[in-house]
Amino acid sequence: MTLHGHFHWNELNTRDPERARMFYGATLGWTFSETPMDDGVYWVAMMDGCPVAGIFTMTSPDFDGLPEHWFSYLAVDDVDVRVAQAVKAGAELIRPPFEAAGAGRLAIVRDPSGAVLGWITPETVSETVSETGS
Repeated sequence: MTLHGHFHWNELNTRDPERARMFYGATLGWTFSETPMDDGVYWVAMMDGCPVAGIFTMTSPDFDGLPEHWFSYLAVDDVDVRVAQAVKAGAELIRPPFEAAGAGRLAIVRDPSGAVLGWITPETVSETVSETGS
């Protein structure tokens, strides 16, 4: 269960998922399960049968000029409400909230310092609990 405001998921954004799978499999013992997407495959890294991270292939022109990198998602109780609060507090909305099948509702924001990260309300509502436990 991921609490509101806690890191929920990390994914490697790469142009060479095969090389990444070979590296992390050899060095950490990760295995991988394949999840088909409209524009390719999303790889879920597994450790001892549990998902630990994802591997996303950067194929879109949106990624031109960006280096390969790890990207983090924070769990929030309501991504639409929290994104509106973030924008009011000075954040820039990079990608408005959208549904990601099997994951939940996500948005990408740039905080006032310039750091970019994802915010997610996981698909299973009970997976994200507010700080008060409700």
